[in-house]
Amino acid sequence: MAIPPMLEIVDLWKGFNGRDVLCGLTFNVQPGEVLGLIGPSGCGKSTTLKLICELIMPDRGEIIRRSNEIGLVFQGSALLNSLTVRENLALALRHRRYSKAEEEEIIRNKLTLVGLIDYIDAYPTQLSGGQQKRTGFARAIVNNPKIILYDEPTTGLDPVMSTIIEDYMIKLKDELKAASIVVTHQYSTWTRTTERVLLMHAGKSVWEGTAQEAIESDNPYMRQFAHATKEGPMLSGLL
Repeated sequence: MAIPPMLEIVDLWKGFNGRDVLCGLTFNVQPGEVLGLIGPSGCGKSTTLKLICELIMPDRGEIIRRSNEIGLVFQGSALLNSLTVRENLALALRHRRYSKAEEEEIIRNKLTLVGLIDYIDAYPTQLSGGQQKRTGFARAIVNNPKIILYDEPTTGLDPVMSTIIEDYMIKLKDELKAASIVVTHQYSTWTRTTERVLLMHAGKSVWEGTAQEAIESDNPYMRQFAHATKEGPMLSGLL
């Protein structure tokens, strides 16, 4: 018997101020799979994540989630500077009925997973940008989510730090086996961390396949995006 997708997006539409941002988007993510949601700015990638998290509601269409356990890794770390690393993670556990000892064990386990156990009592302002990102990872996975959403996880990082963050994303995939969506523009991120990519343009899916297939594809949209060329169908309306 086939295993159902952990997440299904069916004919999703969303508009703002009379302009459609998503126009019938459809895709699914299998348990344990990492899907890269890629495409030019303004194509609807981050809007899709907000819809999945129910931060906004769709105009039409359906979002089928086999679990409500969702972890969100924000583009910025979104940490509270007035709280320590431990306290930031504890906030995500506040609705769970854990004892103090259980809570402490969970927090320490997640910080160890992302290599930050030595910074448990540090404040976010005492951390580097990469350490703040990794703290955001730990907070997102503190409840062992079945679905993880990454919103531009390597934006603003130098190439070396981007590689380190990508390594942690791969590690989390192996550890948690969660269904994941990675929204990104960065070539190294979608080629290294995903098993499948979906290219969006003008609120729709225009190509889907593995990262290697994307690099080799003759599809005009995918070829233009993968090789960062000005010639192609995505240029219209961007200048």
